Amino acid sequence: MNFSEAISFSFQALKANRLRTFLTALGLIIGNASVILVVTISLASKDLILDQIRGVGSNLVFAYYEAGGQNTAKIQGDFVKLSDVQALRDALGNQIVAATAVMTSHDQIVVHGKVRELTVDGVDAEYPQVRPLVILQGRSIDASDVALRSRVAMLTDKLALRLFGGQDAAIGQTIKISQLQFTVIGTFREKTSTFGQGEMHEETVLIPITVMKYFMQYEKIEPVYVRVRDAGDVPAVTEQVNNILESRHRLGAKYDVQNLVAVLETADTIASVLTVVLILVSLIALLISGIGIMNIMLVTVTERTREIGLRMAVGASRREILLQFLVEAVVMSVVGGALGIVIGIAIPLSVPLAVSLLELPLSLKVPVSPISVLVAFVVSFVVGVTFGLLPARRASQLNPTEALRYE
Repeated sequence: MNFSEAISFSFQALKANRLRTFLTALGLIIGNASVILVVTISLASKDLILDQIRGVGSNLVFAYYEAGGQNTAKIQGDFVKLSDVQALRDALGNQIVAATAVMTSHDQIVVHGKVRELTVDGVDAEYPQVRPLVILQGRSIDASDVALRSRVAMLTDKLALRLFGGQDAAIGQTIKISQLQFTVIGTFREKTSTFGQGEMHEETVLIPITVMKYFMQYEKIEPVYVRVRDAGDVPAVTEQVNNILESRHRLGAKYDVQNLVAVLETADTIASVLTVVLILVSLIALLISGIGIMNIMLVTVTERTREIGLRMAVGASRREILLQFLVEAVVMSVVGGALGIVIGIAIPLSVPLAVSLLELPLSLKVPVSPISVLVAFVVSFVVGVTFGLLPARRASQLNPTEALRYE
């Protein structure tokens, strides 16, 4: 008996017990589909998390005053000033895209008869280059607004909606901040949400920093942002920013200068570890399926003892008997695994199609890893060989005479 005949006999035997074959292969179908889906979900989640961080700014360096003053006068002197931001621009030169300053305060306005607290950020003309904003209507604050101390303002999309009922309606309207009237010149939203963890919140107003300075008791930039041109220069620029700030202030003033490189690396590591753990869980499911195949094949050998004895009696060798039952186990495993792979690939590929048909406002990339498909197929084959070997050996070692007498 050659290999093709062994495969033919295997399919015939499996067809004779279709329900048993399907239920035995079901574990591998679920296991292989799980491996691919787990890897796909992990990759999609990892890409989503990393894209969110990169959207905030993987090349971003930000600095805050940390500590150092023993009294109010010294503390105020240690704060980052507008002159410090200009010094960073001059010193870092072509290494950076831009450096920008932010002053943050809070004010209250009346909306529909109710007093609401909102965040007011004073920014300069380079702010949109460092903190990517999506301008929905109107324009952003430019260099002339900053230089002329223009009383103009930009509103977040949600604030514009609550105050004036929409983006278009907000343009040209006036709002009162610290008893001064500001004209709304634009509405915007964050390109990548920071979920309120930065200076930006749902209800935020941006005004020129040169105007904001007069609302503050003392000049305090918090934070100063620097966008680095080359990602490889981020660590060096981070250190330079710290050195420049410390050199421009008295000895003992400390500044917290950070970047998102460490956050990206940590998120990448966590996502990779999570992927490995989930794959191991899926492989355990495949292992259990393999035990099920071994159990069913042992039952099959017992049921077909007389058939095995008859084959041996007409000249089949022990090697051929072993090959027949081993191939049967491998065929069951590989076919079940292949169905699982098809399901595991079909589900992720159908998600963008479903989004398109339903016309949902989403842009989804669902990456199917070729490596996960290869691993799933190889594991299916290995499971079939490993757990089919014991039943096949038992079948090949039966005594022909006793097998023929088996009832």
